[in-house]
Amino acid sequence: MDKIWLKNYPAGVPHEVQPEQYRSAAHLLEEAMRKHAAQPFSVCMERWMSYGELDRHSAALGAWLQGQGLEPGARVAIMLPNVPQFAVTMAAVLRAGYTCVNVNPLYTARELEHQLKDSGATAIVILENFAHTLSEVIDRTNVKHVVMASMGDMLGFWYGQWITFAVRHLAKMVPAYELPLTGGRQVTSFKKALAMGARRTLQPSQANHDSIAFLQYTGGTTGLSKGAVLTHRNIIAATLQAEAWFTPALAKIGDLSKANSIAALPLYHIFALTLCLLAIRQGSRLTLIPNPRDIPKFVEVLKKRPFHMLPAVNTLFNALLQNPQFRALDFSHLCVSQAGGMAASEGTAKQWQKVTGSTMIEGWGMSETCAIGTNNPVNNTTFTGTIGLPLPGIEIAIKDDDGNSLPQGASGEICIRGPNVMPGYYNQPEENAKAFTPDGFMRTGDIGIMDAEGYTRIIDRKKDMILVSGFNVFPNEIENVISTCPGVLECAAVGIPDEKSGEAVKVFVVRSDPSLEESDVERFCHENLTGYKRPKYIEFREDLPKTNVGKILRRELRTTKT
Repeated sequence: MDKIWLKNYPAGVPHEVQPEQYRSAAHLLEEAMRKHAAQPFSVCMERWMSYGELDRHSAALGAWLQGQGLEPGARVAIMLPNVPQFAVTMAAVLRAGYTCVNVNPLYTARELEHQLKDSGATAIVILENFAHTLSEVIDRTNVKHVVMASMGDMLGFWYGQWITFAVRHLAKMVPAYELPLTGGRQVTSFKKALAMGARRTLQPSQANHDSIAFLQYTGGTTGLSKGAVLTHRNIIAATLQAEAWFTPALAKIGDLSKANSIAALPLYHIFALTLCLLAIRQGSRLTLIPNPRDIPKFVEVLKKRPFHMLPAVNTLFNALLQNPQFRALDFSHLCVSQAGGMAASEGTAKQWQKVTGSTMIEGWGMSETCAIGTNNPVNNTTFTGTIGLPLPGIEIAIKDDDGNSLPQGASGEICIRGPNVMPGYYNQPEENAKAFTPDGFMRTGDIGIMDAEGYTRIIDRKKDMILVSGFNVFPNEIENVISTCPGVLECAAVGIPDEKSGEAVKVFVVRSDPSLEESDVERFCHENLTGYKRPKYIEFREDLPKTNVGKILRRELRTTKT
């Protein structure tokens, strides 16, 4: 196919990447950790961990896992927030030849049980704060090995003990739990596993490019969540693609080991996970934010040292902009403001650039594509409102329901092919048959248009489209327009049943200006939207329902009675 987007690649960005240079993701990680051994890797609560320590600790934990007799490729669940134990565990599992199963720590018992059973996990590394959830379901799973981590495990002896005590007894953030030790099940503390593993020798992983590195579960918005099979080749390719794309923006730093990326988005999510892998590949630094919802504390961390890369979803950018202390920070070192995970709104992007001087760079991807599929060039000086260009080695095609490629400028389903794209969902043959076109493109469910320069614009998800009197209305367009209305902080548009038009547009608005009235929004919509796109109903809310990653849950809003 004609890759029209290549002509707009920034200087120095290759057209392809070479995953073959590494035997496995473990090989990539080990090379980076040893190359940058003396350099700092991550900081959490002002306690640093070096690449050498990451190497040593992950080798110890990996050796301990091997000592438990797990089969090659065994599934190890990781139920941790953004604390140092996450990177140690991820690297340990991959280096030991096993498969990472990332689990949202805030899962309900039902959600956790499904993921553990579906993946076939036989081991889990979990923060004790969430052990009560595990205790409800563990007897109905195959989990035999539990590694129990505490908040302060890797924060130094005295400070770590204090943090663990404070979390347990002062903040009371560790609910009571009891894990049954039947059927040979064992519970080992994270610290003890490290100590025991340090006395063993880690055996090299036998994983190859086709071995499963991660089972990355989707959000499950259409039912039970599915595990996207991400192979070692997928992970290597995605890491090299991210490096190729972002390095030009970070080049002005000079020494990439000085680059500081902010890990506020949860590392169990594919967006943050890929940027964590990028940091390791580059030998740069990662600032871990265990609780980004506490915006004042988050801003206090940002004050500590220059930060160069800030990935976030639109709602997090918005929340930061509302904080007066954030507006007073020094943004002179900020090289990349990377938006992803959900559509970025023009209103937020303009305000962000005004406050920080940094252009919001929007990208697009999925768990199934190892996060980034397309991205705007990092040297952009204005927000484009598109999802950008395919990254090196990736092809994007706009197709109809039969899998036929549509002419340029036509709207259709965005389909993607490349070395970062999953081979399929775990144990889901029927879903896999529907997920791919005959020529090997994966259907994404997003509706978009590619222009003559190779930039793609998402119109919306198939299932979110609103049909008003036979006209297609896409919520993203409505939200993007209303987000620029003075006094609007954020908004969400949904379709609701209507006797006259079949469906009508309803918009939920969170105000930044308390004096904003319904008539103000109506007037703005009348000026900026054609008749059938204008909301018939406007409802003000204090906040909008969101996932833990910050995506607005339109499906919950649809159930709201008018």
